Formats: sequence, C-alpha cells, structure tokens
Amino acid sequence: GSVVASYPYDDSPTHKPTGVYSKSADDEVFKYLAKAYASHHPIMRTGKPNCPGEEGETFQDGITNGAQWYDVEGGMQDYNYVWADCFEITLELSCCKYPPASQLQQEWENNRDSLLTFIEKV
Repeated sequence: GSVVASYPYDDSPTHKPTGVYSKSADDEVFKYLAKAYASHHPIMRTGKPNCPGEEGETFQDGITNGAQWYDVEGGMQDYNYVWADCFEITLELSCCKYPPASQLQQEWENNRDSLLTFIEKV
C-alpha cells in the first residue's frame, strides 16, 4: 500500500514496469479529481507517505499517473474508463493493506474531508 491518489492510465503502450506517463484524453479532469482528494488528506497532500520499506517514495501533490508509478495491464480503472466511460481514480489510503481496528478512527479522520470534497466535485 501507499498513500496516494492514482489516475488513468495504469497501463502504457510500452508496458515498462515503471516511469512511463500514460496520458488519457481526460488527463486534466483526472488530475483535478485526484488533487481534490489528495489536497484535503493530511498525509497524502505531503506527497511523502513514508511507508515502511518505501521511505523515499514521493508523489508530487499526493497524486500519480498509474503507469508512471507502476504499470498494471488489464486493470479495472482503465477498463471502466475505456469501455464504460467511468471516471475512476484509485485511492491508496494506507501503507498497511489491513489496518487494525484500533486505527480505523484515525483513518476516518484522515479521509473525511477528502471524501466530502471528492463527492462535491463529482
């Protein structure tokens, strides 16, 4: 996991594992939605999730193009965009895939304003 808002495309024509910006036709809209979420999240907005084992990983403005981060061939985010005209972003909300129950209240606090802002934009 990480703490970042990722937007299409997750796949790239070259299928290089990482580092290829794969721009969609609606790139500016996706960046706008991702920034709307990230800018209200206390960790995500820093662009420095500081996840164990990935302490040096950074994301400008707390967002990333999926394929630039890592290439995912056949992902649901791209499929829904291409075949169903759905505008989806992927929200990585925690370094831990399954946070313990004792951390859930803090996760809610971290994400509440971001979720409300995202809903307003949509």
